[in-house]
Amino acid sequence: MPEIEPFGAEFFGSGGYGRWLALAEQVLAEAPRAQAYSGATPESLAELLDGEICPERGIGMAALRQRLASITANSIQPWHPRTAAHLHTPVLLPALAAEAVLAALNQSMDSFDQAPAASVLEQKVLHWLCRLAGLPQAAGGTFTAGGTQSNYMGLLLARDHFLKREMGWDAREMGLPPDAGRMRFLCSEVAHFSVEKSAIQLGLGLRAVVKVPCDDGFRMRTEALRATIAALRAEGLWPAVVVATAGTTDFGSIDPLAEIAGIAKDEGLWLHVDAAYGGALLLTQKHAGRLAGVERADSVTMDFHKAFFQPISCSAFLLADERRFETIRVYADYLNTESREAEGIPDLVTRSVLTTRRFDALKLWVSLQVLGRARFGAMVEKLVMLAESAADWIDAHPALELLARPEFGAVVFRFRAGMNEEIPRVLFEQGRAVIGHTVVRGAPCMKLTLCNPVTEPADLHELLCAIVQCGEALTAAASVAD
Repeated sequence: MPEIEPFGAEFFGSGGYGRWLALAEQVLAEAPRAQAYSGATPESLAELLDGEICPERGIGMAALRQRLASITANSIQPWHPRTAAHLHTPVLLPALAAEAVLAALNQSMDSFDQAPAASVLEQKVLHWLCRLAGLPQAAGGTFTAGGTQSNYMGLLLARDHFLKREMGWDAREMGLPPDAGRMRFLCSEVAHFSVEKSAIQLGLGLRAVVKVPCDDGFRMRTEALRATIAALRAEGLWPAVVVATAGTTDFGSIDPLAEIAGIAKDEGLWLHVDAAYGGALLLTQKHAGRLAGVERADSVTMDFHKAFFQPISCSAFLLADERRFETIRVYADYLNTESREAEGIPDLVTRSVLTTRRFDALKLWVSLQVLGRARFGAMVEKLVMLAESAADWIDAHPALELLARPEFGAVVFRFRAGMNEEIPRVLFEQGRAVIGHTVVRGAPCMKLTLCNPVTEPADLHELLCAIVQCGEALTAAASVAD
């Protein structure tokens, strides 16, 4: 066996932090700034990154820096003004500092004796978020890996609550009853696909998800919701949950939450509000009213790696009555005994579908502490302004068609002559821009998702000009080919 070099403070312990953080700072400082993406293909990246994954002996720091640079040079640059495809935000630098701290501390959020200060702070942050959303005093929550996990938790708890209330069936003890397949989840036709993923994972299948039609602004039609509930009941099915969206992925559209909350109460349905995107509007003075009605939800999803500008991942699930976490509560002798809970020890594993979790609340807390609500809210308001500016320019341009007025930071449009799938691809391959593509009622479209508060209207004007020029060039080339 070859002689092994000694290991110690260079790889473990606080003494070596500075050296490795300095390396990270150097690599990030040298990352390219001129383009949103290099344009590298999957094949060229596979060749570039070829090599031994685990060499017999570790490489030196200089070689590592060079290899890291090849990765940063071929990554999407989320801070670039022409990165506008997804809910993929630039990162607040205070949050980046917090990310380094929480990674180094490596607290595990499943038990107090692994994360004492972290457990207390996470609960304080969650209670503040519940107040921000206007939820009752009995509300609580947990941090999650993303909106998909939060939506899953909402539907999981809603499913089990429905079975207990309507059938006296304890799914925690007995699993699903034989006729659980009659249960239905209602959401808008443009709700996030995680509703369908959750239905699959919850043992109910895709048929459990019923899509409710939207209006021209891609908001759920409340009269259609009432009619759908009545039709399902007439068929002998069980409407159990309505999922309202506050900020759809494509359009940023916000369902009429207050009206939907009233229907949910009248019909005895659990109301889950997916505010993964639009929840950031609660920080603003100007636009918080757009989420009126969220305070009446049974559960709420909020993402902070979207319009709160946090490093991935950082999200939360909020529950109007935290006693309803009981349906997922499990005890382990080595981790979180009932006697510890009786003593008031906060072992947070009892309110999560995960065991080990990161101390992601630290990032959000540091960001809120440094910026304050006024500045944070102004940054979110800037995203709304940018979307409105882009929409005005698109609406006025004869070559472009606006699909809907934006409610938040997402703008969906099309190049009238076609090429709506080709334009994003070409701009991406050229490294000129990263813009979104989607399909709206069968027609390919383009999408700008504006998540960068440093972007200015002039940047958007240049981007839209590049889109038009690319479309015209592709149209002309196609005409010559014909």
